[in-house]
Amino acid sequence: MQNRSLSELQDKIKYHFHNEKLLRQAVTHSSFANEQRIRKQPNYERVEFLGDAVLELVSSEFFYHNYPDLPEGKLTKMRASAVCEQALAITARQLELGSFLYLGKGEEGMGGRDRDSIIADVVEAVIGAIYLDSGFEDAKGFILEFVLNDLEHKKLFYDAKSVLQEEVQNHKLGILTYELLKEEGPEHDKSFFVAALLDGKKIGEGEGHNKKAAEQKAAYEAILAMRENRE
Repeated sequence: MQNRSLSELQDKIKYHFHNEKLLRQAVTHSSFANEQRIRKQPNYERVEFLGDAVLELVSSEFFYHNYPDLPEGKLTKMRASAVCEQALAITARQLELGSFLYLGKGEEGMGGRDRDSIIADVVEAVIGAIYLDSGFEDAKGFILEFVLNDLEHKKLFYDAKSVLQEEVQNHKLGILTYELLKEEGPEHDKSFFVAALLDGKKIGEGEGHNKKAAEQKAAYEAILAMRENRE
């Protein structure tokens, strides 16, 4: 698959790099870097490590100032829901980050461009790259615009299993269960596919890097479908 240009990505994230090599590193997966035998490419793991720390500080500050009456425990839970893997993957899909990734052939073949665990990491890597390129304020600006936005929607995704369970119980819709459909990939990087079932009938399907994440995605898809049917 042909990668889209880094220039287009910079337009999407509303930030243009002084050192474009940092952005390229942020969208380079280790599988691609390992395949480059002549010209070794750095991958996103180091800048992701840095971006994770910047994201934690900015999100902590955001919730501290915007929810002055909440105790530490609730602030921690809100922060966790806003910056969890699934929420970051939503941000990645909104920015179409997967289409800009440099992936190895094997990872490409296993659907790495749309895997939550990869594209969520890339969001943090982009944050780290912006921080290295021009400092804290520009990284904070990216986070506020693209990560700490639409929090109600992201919270619904994060809490999808409990929200769906309440929906089913409150409306006495039947018995909610989850079924593992299949597993794909090597032991260290598996993808799980799960269906949400209501009285044995599939109402949602999801994929994740573990069963819990796949169940969460299936529940989220089920909630969206149920709400759409009501409209």
